[in-house]
Amino acid sequence: MTDFYDALETRSSDQRETELFAALPGHIAHAKAAAPHFRHLFADIDAEAIRDRAALATLPVTRKSELIALQQAAPPFGGLAAVEIGRLARVFASPGPIHDPEPHGKDPWRSARALFAAGFRAGDLAHNCFAYHLTPAGSMFETGAHAIGCAVIPAGTGNTETQAQVVAHLKPRGYIGTPDFLKIILEKGDALGLDTSSIRIASVSGGPYLPDARAFYEARGVDVYQCYGTADLGIVAYETQARAGLVVDENAIIEIVRPGTGDPVPEGEVGEVVVTIFNPAYPLIRFATGDLSAVLPGTSPCGRTNRRLKGWMGRADQTTKVKGMFVHPGQIAEVLRRHPQIAKARLVVGRQDASDVMTLRCEALESGEALSAALRDSLSTVTKLKGLVEFVPPGGLPNDGKVIDDTRV
Repeated sequence: MTDFYDALETRSSDQRETELFAALPGHIAHAKAAAPHFRHLFADIDAEAIRDRAALATLPVTRKSELIALQQAAPPFGGLAAVEIGRLARVFASPGPIHDPEPHGKDPWRSARALFAAGFRAGDLAHNCFAYHLTPAGSMFETGAHAIGCAVIPAGTGNTETQAQVVAHLKPRGYIGTPDFLKIILEKGDALGLDTSSIRIASVSGGPYLPDARAFYEARGVDVYQCYGTADLGIVAYETQARAGLVVDENAIIEIVRPGTGDPVPEGEVGEVVVTIFNPAYPLIRFATGDLSAVLPGTSPCGRTNRRLKGWMGRADQTTKVKGMFVHPGQIAEVLRRHPQIAKARLVVGRQDASDVMTLRCEALESGEALSAALRDSLSTVTKLKGLVEFVPPGGLPNDGKVIDDTRV
């Protein structure tokens, strides 16, 4: 079997960066011209100047958490779409509700690479158990399977007994869906005395791949590969046979930023995943997913040369309520901006004597009462709440992406 979906996957890192950032100015100009949200957000931005990662990092982010309010204020897509609704292939309603557009074209959600890396090939029959009702996941993976040349059983969710019967009768080679549902189908097949052994490969997403499920599939000889995406962006990164992180899709630019900001963190540090995709119908530029991850060093042993994500590592929105007032990660970032001698900080929220207590733990090369007092003053000014300050040496804070650590629960 061919190892790679196409030659893009083995480009040199320099070639990939050059080609992506050569295309970016035109994409930004298109978004400004055709999507009202980006016309307003990038009003003062010279698209031609955005030709590298440093320049990209100067653009404001659009947060997934803002989509509900944006779409309510400017239906149907909050001004982020660059085509009229009647020119789309499908329109979905994800929980929220958030409405997601699907453009016409081959593999519009970019799932084919993930499926190919999982072992799907032309002529395979795929049992697709992602939902087809209103949400995009079913179509997201079906279009990618079609791009490879697979036939698809649009199985959807639920109806476990029928699912097992269909697998036994049609004998699909591959499964597509959440990590746990295939286990349920196979166990139902066992209970009914059905032969479901045709399934040898699986591409999974949309939930945690837990050790018990992993052991179950390994025992049955099913090769399971994870991928990461969202209902807005499509597929962002995918696992390969190397089992060494998730390789970033060739048509996406990934940044890892400090939660609550748009500021990139050093490679290897955990932060929020921010994605730019080259979708002319829905040109999401610096789209903050709310998910935490980190970039792994080096390239994958499988031969694909793109950056790799460590995987999903939690949620970046760590907003919490202290003494009846919300405290946001962006506020902690603002405190740091006022004190550049602080490399990194984490607000720890706890309880003492039946009262909420905030402690700002700071990595710093220098310390002292003067700096501590200045930090306390900034924390009070920004959050309207008083807090303590504690200094730790550089590297003293865990690399887990937490900006606010609520220890009260």
